[in-house]
Amino acid sequence: MGEARKLRIGVIFGGRSGEHEVSLRSAESVLAALDREKYDVITIGITKQGQWLTGDPLAALQSGQTEAAAATTAVLLPPTPGAHTLVPVDPVAGAGPFDGDLDVIIPVLHGTFGEDGTVQGLLELAGLPYVGAGVVGSAVGMDKGIFKQVMAANGLPVLPWQLVRSQELGGDPAPIIDRLERALRYPMFTKPANLGSSVGVSRCQTTTELLAGLELAARYDRRIVVERGIDARELEVAVLGNDKPETSVVGEVRPKRSFYDYEAKYITDDSELLIPAPIPDPLARQVRELAAAAFMAIDCAGMGRVDFLLDRRTNELFINEINTLPGFTSISMYPKLWEATGLSYPDLLDRLIGLAVERHEVKSRLKTDFMTE
Repeated sequence: MGEARKLRIGVIFGGRSGEHEVSLRSAESVLAALDREKYDVITIGITKQGQWLTGDPLAALQSGQTEAAAATTAVLLPPTPGAHTLVPVDPVAGAGPFDGDLDVIIPVLHGTFGEDGTVQGLLELAGLPYVGAGVVGSAVGMDKGIFKQVMAANGLPVLPWQLVRSQELGGDPAPIIDRLERALRYPMFTKPANLGSSVGVSRCQTTTELLAGLELAARYDRRIVVERGIDARELEVAVLGNDKPETSVVGEVRPKRSFYDYEAKYITDDSELLIPAPIPDPLARQVRELAAAAFMAIDCAGMGRVDFLLDRRTNELFINEINTLPGFTSISMYPKLWEATGLSYPDLLDRLIGLAVERHEVKSRLKTDFMTE
C-alpha cells in the first residue's frame, strides 16, 4: 500500500474588512504552526478589493499589493459541490501551485466578508469542509445586536443596550441622543454591530463624545450597538468542539488603556493577560458553563472565544460577545488559553481540522431532497 496522501489545507486570509491587517497577522502565525509533515498548505489571500490570490499572497498583501503580480495568481473557488480546486481567473496562466483538490479550508478571516457567514456560504455551496462556525453561527456571532437578542432569549445575561441605525444620524441627532441618555447611563460604548477587534468602538462620557462615537461606528456599519458601560473586569474563555464543546481555563485581560482596544490587542502588546484569571473556582466554573451555553445557543462549531464583563461593584457577570473566528496572532488569547489548558498551538490546529472534517461528514449524510411515497 502506498503512503497516505497528506490533507491539503487551504488557508484563507486578508479580506474586505476593517480587520484585514489583523487577519494577516493571524495567518502568519497559523501558517508557521501547521505541521507540513501532515499537511500540504495552499495559501489564499483576499485583497481589500476582494480579489482572491494564491502563490505567495501573504507577502504580497503585507506589502500592500492590491492585485495579482509575479508572485501570485488570481483565482476563483467555484461554488459547485465536488469542484474543490482553485481555478485561475486567467486560463492562460495555466496550473500553478494550487493544483489538486482542497480537503479542508481554514478561514483566518476577521470581520465582515469572512467572519459573518459570507465566506462560509460559499464553502457550503462548494461542499468543502471548513474550520469554524457555519453560516448561522457566524452571522449571529458577528452581529452584536442579534447576538444579544439570542442571549436574552436563552436567559443568558447581557448588559442593557440600544440599537441605532446609521440612517437615523442623517438628520437631527438630538432625538437619538435623548433616547440613549434616557435608556442608558454614562459611560456608554458605541460599536459597529458587525465588526470586531474593537475597530470603530468608542467609550463615551458626554453627549459630545456619544455623538462622535455614533458617527465613528457609522463609518463601518449601518447598525450601531450602544451599550451601558460598567466598571468591569474582562474575562475570556476559549471554546472548542462541535456538539459537545469543551472550555479552556478562564483568562483575564487587564488593559492599560481605557478599554481593550485595537492597538492593545494587536500592536502595543501592553495589556496584562492573566491566565488563569485570579477568580474563585465557583465563578470560574460559572463562566465556563455560560461560555458553553452561549456557544450552543448560536449553533457555533469548531471554535469560539466568549468574552465576559464582571462588574467590580456588584460581581454580576455579563456575556459581552462571542468571536467565532478569534484572533490567532502570537499574542492572541484564544491559543494562549488553550496552551494554558494543555493544548499546544499545533495540536489545537489539528483538533480544529478534525472537527471541520467531522462536522462536514455529519452534514453530508443528511438528505437534501424529499420525495413523497
